[in-house]
Amino acid sequence: MNDTIAIQNNDNPYGAFELKRLYPKNYSIGLTVAVIFHVFMIGVYFFAVFMQAEDEDNIPIVRIMKYSELGPPPSLNETPPQVAVSGAVVKPTVGIPVPVPDASVSPEQTLASQQEMSTVGPAITEGTGSGGVQITQDIQIEPEQDDNPDMDKFVPVEKMPDIVVQAKPVYPDLAIRANLEGRVWVKILVSKEGHPKKAVVVKSDAEIFNQSATDAAMKYRFTPALQNNKPVAVWVVVPFKFELRGN
Repeated sequence: MNDTIAIQNNDNPYGAFELKRLYPKNYSIGLTVAVIFHVFMIGVYFFAVFMQAEDEDNIPIVRIMKYSELGPPPSLNETPPQVAVSGAVVKPTVGIPVPVPDASVSPEQTLASQQEMSTVGPAITEGTGSGGVQITQDIQIEPEQDDNPDMDKFVPVEKMPDIVVQAKPVYPDLAIRANLEGRVWVKILVSKEGHPKKAVVVKSDAEIFNQSATDAAMKYRFTPALQNNKPVAVWVVVPFKFELRGN
């Protein structure tokens, strides 16, 4: 036996039939609130992921090196070495001494002692033709900066290269069909003219992107690195991101 229970409240009956009438309205309100809450939480999650990805793009690449790997500091003295030229020195007599009579000895002839000869800095040799002298001295010249430094060799620079022209890598068709994404870090040897001479992959999320990243790296253009206001060749690292949009 089904009995209908009703409570008299302000002349308005309240019971099972009233709850059944309000059920659709309350159900719709609860469902709408739940959907809005879940959409908000999902939006917060994707916003956090997006901000994290942007922060990763701005992370500078820092290389930690030992003090022993830095090598000697560059020379601060840019003036060329000066050649010390001594004053006029009387040329010593060379050969085997032969005794001669005192009457034939020239009073102006002077022989240099061993001490005088040791104090002469540059070597003096007889000239040819005009009878002059030629002064020679070994001069140490600093070697020029290597145009092709090793990839792991530290090159001191005052100003690193800046990117002038960028090239977008071609997305491989196989990666598009496979719905693959990833990043490739390419190390580029920038010449004194700012042109890439070599490109080497140092880190990759997927090997399928390596060739496309190196091809794009060789199309980059840079301002040259500077050391002592002179352009030098140096290695730089450029990251390439492969990402499918609209998926």
